Amino acid sequence: MLRDSERNIAMSEPNTTWISDWNPDDARFWEAKGKFIARRNLIWSIIAEHIGFSIWLTWSIVATKLPQAGFHYTTDQLFQLVALPGLIGSLMRFPYTFAVTTFGGRNWTIFSASILFVPTIALAYFVTRPDTPYTTMLLVSALAGLGGGNFASSMTNISFFYPDRMKGWALGLNAAGGNIGVSSVQLLTPVLMGLGIINLYQGTPGPGGIYLQNAGLMWLLPLAVAVFGAVFFMNNLTTARSSFKDQLAIVGRKHTWIMSFIYIGTFGSFIGYSAAFPLLIKTQFPAVTVTVAFLGPLVGSLSRPLGGLLADKIGGAVVTFWNFIAMGAATMGVMHFVEAKDFGGFLTMFLILFVTTGIGNGSTYRMIPSIFREENLAKAKGQGEAARTSALKAASIESGAALGFIGAIGAVGGYFIPRGFGASIGLTGGPQLALEIYLAFYAVCLALTWWFYQRKSFLSPRTTSLAGARV
Repeated sequence: MLRDSERNIAMSEPNTTWISDWNPDDARFWEAKGKFIARRNLIWSIIAEHIGFSIWLTWSIVATKLPQAGFHYTTDQLFQLVALPGLIGSLMRFPYTFAVTTFGGRNWTIFSASILFVPTIALAYFVTRPDTPYTTMLLVSALAGLGGGNFASSMTNISFFYPDRMKGWALGLNAAGGNIGVSSVQLLTPVLMGLGIINLYQGTPGPGGIYLQNAGLMWLLPLAVAVFGAVFFMNNLTTARSSFKDQLAIVGRKHTWIMSFIYIGTFGSFIGYSAAFPLLIKTQFPAVTVTVAFLGPLVGSLSRPLGGLLADKIGGAVVTFWNFIAMGAATMGVMHFVEAKDFGGFLTMFLILFVTTGIGNGSTYRMIPSIFREENLAKAKGQGEAARTSALKAASIESGAALGFIGAIGAVGGYFIPRGFGASIGLTGGPQLALEIYLAFYAVCLALTWWFYQRKSFLSPRTTSLAGARV
């Protein structure tokens, strides 16, 4: 027999705007209705987030074509155009994190998708005007950062829909669906910039013989589809609502800051390398087409669910620890082959590096809900079932906020890595100095992972197994 709360959900319309009863950790509730509603919201969340990521990284390709289109910018200025959306996207993730529990996941998805019409239309207009001042073009590229904020709200929202045992897989799929937008934009944009099919307001190619404006226009129809899907097929959860003060408690948690630092090493690397890869190829291997750059974010995106799945099975801390070792080895490989000017070796090592960023993204994100769950349960231990229920609810709210907050800080890699490459090339003529700094950073992340999550002293003796095998 279903309990009353389960029966209410089971009999509700599938497109109800607000759902008042939601208990995914109850197996009977989950099988009766929960998993179907969660899956539908996950699908449309992935679509909206995918487009957000695509628009966020559009400038990684657009910047490589600006010189051909008549824009006289230096290499460092081009890297700045690539990097700035990463910085803005990182900053936007802070308000986006808290927006879901204030306005509702469905409502915020509608808004966050709709606002992306602004950067796409602005890009389409200004890239056809080579006399555009550099400061104006910086502003236009910064608007693309709005797409980066979508990740934080999307991940926060989906974390409420799934039971704890499935969060790693669900968050991995949601993130991968968004991350792969980077690959989509780097594969499709160069192709569509050579076609006049979707050139809506200019019948001939722009300067340089390319339809550079298509890099913005190509997303108008997908954005309309995403908004439509969010309106008619997504839901808000009343159980996911909380005050800003309740969520802000995560700022005072030690593990929020530790995991933020570690996430810079995983997701920050993914988004930073994704943004810089096309321009890095163009500057270091001029004879190679930048079209191959899409392979990096593609393999990084596809490997992210694997990281979440492995974390579900053997533990996020274990996976993250060994993954940083692999990242360091791949970085040294990139350094060797870029010095040798061997593109085949360079591409192979960079693809391995991208795979490790994806695995690390999945494993670190799986650690976050477990950490907050165990911290809250440890405080409620021995105080009865009511205290345990309250602790689980607090853990759900805090982990949702932490996912967005940590994701926001992690995204700063989207700015610092391209800027690092630009500065390194400007100072030394090559990217080796930047890669050495990134390698040292991975060593620090490795040490932090071991110290706080691999040692037996994590949280309490009761959670030792979780620290070493299930966090």
